[in-house]
Amino acid sequence: MEEAAAAQASEPSHPPSPPVQQPPVGLTPAEFASLGPTIDAYHTYQVGPGRCSSLLSQRIRSPSSFVWSFVRRFDCPQIYKHFIRNCSIIGGGGVQVGCLRELSVISGLPASTSTERLDVLDEERKIAGFTIIGGEHRLQNYRSVTTVNQFEEGGEIWTVVLESYVVDVPEGNSEEDTRLFADTVIKLNLQKLKSLAEAAAAAQGGDY
Repeated sequence: MEEAAAAQASEPSHPPSPPVQQPPVGLTPAEFASLGPTIDAYHTYQVGPGRCSSLLSQRIRSPSSFVWSFVRRFDCPQIYKHFIRNCSIIGGGGVQVGCLRELSVISGLPASTSTERLDVLDEERKIAGFTIIGGEHRLQNYRSVTTVNQFEEGGEIWTVVLESYVVDVPEGNSEEDTRLFADTVIKLNLQKLKSLAEAAAAAQGGDY
């Protein structure tokens, strides 16, 4: 009995959340199946109590190269991300994994500044990720990953962008409130990314 009690005590009291089982809104079952390995590798988090996560998608009628040209700009996220007044790389160096950026946020949001670290910038696989490590805001321990995934079928070319995050739930807020706020901002950003990438592709004479 003592051994059973010890084994039970050693087990985590809050098991991690299971992997995503349903396609994010806007993703077809076929796309979801194709992106399964990418979701498992980059968009699945161990979420304990007091934390929440989400995965969002955006289909863009453009080759991935046009989409990636915006997503990769860690030094200038305001190209497609709303609510950012300006951005500067701390220390003035180039963009490389481990570098930090300082963002100033427009008024009207529950934030004023954000200090963020570049965790991954994979030019070949088109993966970018960052962690918020400081600043005046409520998104504590926020970590995000964005993957840019190209599809080709029947002569058509399109891109599916996946963006996921994990973050602490602020004191006094619910998981639902926290997720709603973050999801809303990301959806707006992805919609603007779609417009920019499709316009850039069209300007190059593409018909996708």
